Amino acid sequence: MAGPTLTSLRKEAAGCRACGLWEHATQTVFGEGPATAQAMFVGEQPGDHEDLEGHPFVGPAGRLLDEALELAAVDRSTVYVTNAVKHFKWVARGKRRLHAKPTWTEQMACRPWLEAELAVVQPRVLVLLGATAAQSLLGKQFRVTKERGRWLESDLAEHVTATIHPSAILRQRDSDSRQRELQSLVEDLRLVAAVL
Repeated sequence: MAGPTLTSLRKEAAGCRACGLWEHATQTVFGEGPATAQAMFVGEQPGDHEDLEGHPFVGPAGRLLDEALELAAVDRSTVYVTNAVKHFKWVARGKRRLHAKPTWTEQMACRPWLEAELAVVQPRVLVLLGATAAQSLLGKQFRVTKERGRWLESDLAEHVTATIHPSAILRQRDSDSRQRELQSLVEDLRLVAAVL
């Protein structure tokens, strides 16, 4: 009997009610990319744009990820992108919906979906973008600030690394700081490019 496919997992995840995040989200945002991708990139959760469009990494942070991947010589069309949490957690600020960090319980409710994506894609390289993604798979004690930009010991993939989430660049106070953080992200992603 054949195992699950990304298509069957995406359909099943669309009805997920494992935690309460689905109640205020527009839709489940499942991962996208080739089932044969050599590299998988995992972020925290969909943002406002992703929630509305139904695709991962299509908002401002996604555009920064695209830029960083291009500068690091990693072809975005060949990688699988997903998030640790599949529904957008947000708080209202006027008419805007602002990101709210998912709880540990919400992260663990989504973990079976992430594990299923890993099992189907079986990437050689796993890139964890930000603390939530890294901690959801490597444990609460993991610190991106201490461990970023190097290979980590893990059974999740042949090569596992963690770096900042592109949204951290957007939160920098000035353009010089944003440029420095973008360059640091690109350097971290060149580690990935070297093994693809």
